[in-house]
Amino acid sequence: MISKITSPTLLLDKKKCLENIKNMFEKAKRNNLTFRPHFKTPQSAIIGNWFREMGVNKITVSSVKMAYYFASNGWDDITIAFPFNILEVNDLNNLLQHTKINVLADDILTIRYLHNHLHKPAGVFIKIDTGYKRSGVNVENIEYIKKLVRELNHNSLLKFKGFLTHSGQMYDVSSKAEILKIHNETIEKLLAIKNKFTNSDDLILSIGDTPSCSIADSFPGIDEIRPGNFVFYDIMQEQIGSCEFSQIAVTLACPVVSKNADRNEIVVYGGGSHLSKEYIRRSSDNEKVFGYIVKFDANSWSEPIPDSYVCRLSQEHGIVKISDTEFQNIQIGDVIGILPVHSCLTANLMKKYLSLDGEVIPMMA
Repeated sequence: MISKITSPTLLLDKKKCLENIKNMFEKAKRNNLTFRPHFKTPQSAIIGNWFREMGVNKITVSSVKMAYYFASNGWDDITIAFPFNILEVNDLNNLLQHTKINVLADDILTIRYLHNHLHKPAGVFIKIDTGYKRSGVNVENIEYIKKLVRELNHNSLLKFKGFLTHSGQMYDVSSKAEILKIHNETIEKLLAIKNKFTNSDDLILSIGDTPSCSIADSFPGIDEIRPGNFVFYDIMQEQIGSCEFSQIAVTLACPVVSKNADRNEIVVYGGGSHLSKEYIRRSSDNEKVFGYIVKFDANSWSEPIPDSYVCRLSQEHGIVKISDTEFQNIQIGDVIGILPVHSCLTANLMKKYLSLDGEVIPMMA
């Protein structure tokens, strides 16, 4: 199959992917958690079916458009985990004709707009900022949170579901201990909010990050998890301790188009328009890494080749620093693999997968 690749191709190891799904599904079951995986990573109805075959029946998406795509493929319980865009209220009303939808709000104006424009019942989570500082009500602003809850309760079409957060700050740490510290602090903060309300037993506490869902074994008081990246993982997740290299289920196959012996570099057809320009830094010398290099074998791909990584990217070019031995072994016309820094962005750019058994797996258009 590798011999037939002529341009950048996102390869998917289905066996690894299924194992990642199974591990997270079973962890949720052990902890009596609702498992509502985030489908913004795979964006594929076929991969979605792999979840469904394991018993998953609730999902998370990142846009109204994505909700439409998965609703058209049979999913009927969907949380749109993005502050609701009021300009799409007509699309939301259409979705609500046949699909159970939850949306997010962190502003009273959004809730009032929904109050005035919704035609069918919708669930509403209040988005809480527990430290990421992206969106959500500051966790300490209890009075405003109470105000939002009161506003929600004024309309029978708006069903207040509970509190939802995403601890994206975990991606800035470098150890499992730091991840677990943020995880425990997040749970403590959410429970403190929930305890401010009477009849709070029915309120859902929902968290959604791959690092803590991968590492933590305890979720006291949490009702629902929404990890997404775990389905593939990537080298950013490996760096912070969420996974092992052996769990990374996608790699970008790239043709070698040039070699430079003076710099011990090779050039591949595969650049920022395929990988994105996300990077991590090597602990040894703080150099930027846009992907690690792997070699293909009969069944999958190798562990990363030591001292071999993508050091620069332009739109179509990838510049690869390579070890002395591998520089001699890799020839123009060969195809090498690049483990992505951020698999979600790489998948979004590539728009389809090629499984190792030769199946082309499309994504949403």
